[in-house]
Amino acid sequence: MVVVAVLSLGLMFVDHRTQYLSPVRYYAAYLATPFQYAANVPADVSAWVYDTFSSRESLLTENAKLQARAVLLQRRVQKLAALSAENIRLRELLNSSSLVNDNVTVAEIIGVAPDPFRHEIIINKGAKNGVFMGLPVLDAQGLMGQVIEVGPFVSRALLISDSSHAIPVQINRNGVRAIAVGGGSLDLLVLTHVPDTADVVEGDILVSSGLGLRFPRGYPVGVVTRVQHDPGESFAIVEAKPSAHLDRSRHVLLVFKEQKQLDWDDLN
Repeated sequence: MVVVAVLSLGLMFVDHRTQYLSPVRYYAAYLATPFQYAANVPADVSAWVYDTFSSRESLLTENAKLQARAVLLQRRVQKLAALSAENIRLRELLNSSSLVNDNVTVAEIIGVAPDPFRHEIIINKGAKNGVFMGLPVLDAQGLMGQVIEVGPFVSRALLISDSSHAIPVQINRNGVRAIAVGGGSLDLLVLTHVPDTADVVEGDILVSSGLGLRFPRGYPVGVVTRVQHDPGESFAIVEAKPSAHLDRSRHVLLVFKEQKQLDWDDLN
């Protein structure tokens, strides 16, 4: 050991004072390189594992945030689509009101009758807004019905498709008059007591005749969809589809006309 120690000190002295051992030091460093890399492997593996799991966790977190943001943006897009459709309907409604000479008020449908055999709606206007019984209700396409019950802030209206509802109409093409009764379905009106010889054809437009002083004259009511003539029968079978979107409209027009207010019971 003493010899080795003396030899080591001698080599260190020679290496420090001279350049004779430079080639030896070069090859020794060359041979030691694999051991140096091997010594760094645990640290490199540890760093790689840490970075991998940290990156994965970061990606998962970012992915969760992006998914939440995508859902939020999708909800906003759906909301904007609904608002856009509602704006279109309101513009149609306002355009319709500009064609009406009578005073009108826009109301919103806030409820429908739960009974499938009663075609009724609830609107957010009542006596405080000047609503009275018998007031006509329209949408942008045509007549929907009339108010049958008035509260302080809300009212109930009966749709023209209800089987208990009837409205005097006339054919816009030739003025032939008839009574349109609700067929119990939202897309069905039945014209009663139409003579078999009457000039009625499919596609004829029905408008309110104004008879009975309940509905103003000239508002669209429906379009004739079926005309059947049975031999030996005095009256033809005539069916029509309401012009108004009874099952889709959200906003409606209440038409105020300067006329005597009528009681619902007086016309039943």
